[in-house]
Amino acid sequence: MIVQKEAISVAEMARQVGLSRTRFYQLIGSAFPHPIYDVATRRPFYPADLQAVCLEVRQKNCGIDGRPVLFYARRMVIAPTVAKRAAKKPARVNNQYDDLLDGLRSLGLAEVTAAQVGAAVKELYPSGVENEDEGEVLREVFLTLKRRDSVDNLA
Repeated sequence: MIVQKEAISVAEMARQVGLSRTRFYQLIGSAFPHPIYDVATRRPFYPADLQAVCLEVRQKNCGIDGRPVLFYARRMVIAPTVAKRAAKKPARVNNQYDDLLDGLRSLGLAEVTAAQVGAAVKELYPSGVENEDEGEVLREVFLTLKRRDSVDNLA
């Protein structure tokens, strides 16, 4: 049960009945009642009694004009949870280049391995990457790996 406020905006009323503002505005007058306008601010709002009417229309699928109204089912919003994200990623050994590997994969190098990344980092940064900018390291390793796999070097 939705707790009704004294007055709510048209956008909030649309949210409460599970419709977009655009679709809600399309149905005002036929399925849903017109909002009341505040004289001072000229803003439309729904008082508690009209909120109840709108919620009843949504529950019964029958508009204020007596005609049936069909509403599509709401889209299921699937938010990634920590458990789902952890399940998607393959279990890895504690690798010091995990972030770098993820960055390279998001740039299109899906087949890159931790060993290849480690070799490229050792080649480019023999003293380590601790004091280097992460973005610059990602860029240099990406370019190095792309050069290795280019058509010119595959012979």
